[in-house]
Amino acid sequence: MDLSETVQNRSNSPHRSVLLNEVIEYLSIKDGGRYLDCTFGAGGYTRAILSKGDCYVTAIDQDPTVIKFANDLSSDYGDRFNFIQTNFSEVASRLQGKNFDGVVLDLGISSMQVDQAARGFSFMQNGPLDMRMSVTGMSAAEFLETASEQEIADIIYKYGEEVQSRAIAKNIVYYRQTDRIDTTLKLAEIVRQSKHYRSEKIDPATKTFQAIRIYINDELGALERFLANAEGLLVPGGRIIVVSFHSLEDSIVKNFFKESSVKKIAKSKYSKEINNFPEGKWLQIITKKPLVPSRAEVQDNPRSRSAKLRVAEKIRGNHVT
Repeated sequence: MDLSETVQNRSNSPHRSVLLNEVIEYLSIKDGGRYLDCTFGAGGYTRAILSKGDCYVTAIDQDPTVIKFANDLSSDYGDRFNFIQTNFSEVASRLQGKNFDGVVLDLGISSMQVDQAARGFSFMQNGPLDMRMSVTGMSAAEFLETASEQEIADIIYKYGEEVQSRAIAKNIVYYRQTDRIDTTLKLAEIVRQSKHYRSEKIDPATKTFQAIRIYINDELGALERFLANAEGLLVPGGRIIVVSFHSLEDSIVKNFFKESSVKKIAKSKYSKEINNFPEGKWLQIITKKPLVPSRAEVQDNPRSRSAKLRVAEKIRGNHVT
């Protein structure tokens, strides 16, 4: 039984943590180490980290429904575990002065959010058209009720990479003239009827639901804000690990790692360790190409199929100022 199966059995978790064994391997967990799980969910990564050594984990999640899983871990691990309910983009201000040996982000949506019809994320179950991860702010239904046709089309195209976004937006605006689009199945049916026939492996509503969810929760903005402040969260030699699930997220992470990394230069074997680096260059990329789930993991958990894992390490030394 691998680590992911062990954690699943111990926690009775409704969500399978993707690439769990790889995340734990690259964290190189040590006794006394401090780790930050920025997307706690059902606690899969956190539990695995805590079970690997006498270390400490601070976990972050904006979803209030996960507090029950946090309480379970508090009971099991006491003061080695700390939970903060907030968006991970806010951790730099919430954790000022605290540094970690490893930081993990598992982006996107969790299985338990998708599987609960009342949360409004799934086009396969009928429920209120909500999609709010934090259960606060503007819902998806409120957005579709007030946004212009152009705005709806732009968001579906930008965040869902949906080439038929204009036709979908046009029909959304037409439909709302006579009825509210307030359930997931209403929206899904409008999208399916709007699209011209194309042979697709996924449901025609997939990209539209993804786009609206990303927009409602400002997911890409949150990721960019977090990365902009990530340097201060890591000790020298600490690692940041990001698991993403679609190309927009992965592109942001890939480009940030590349722009923040130091290029290798040849040096004499007699030279001392470099202590100064160009401003803004503070990372060393560990995974030159993203890791993806094994065939066995995808067969066991089909929702892992699009996952990509990237790892970078904070370089040791000081920046040039």
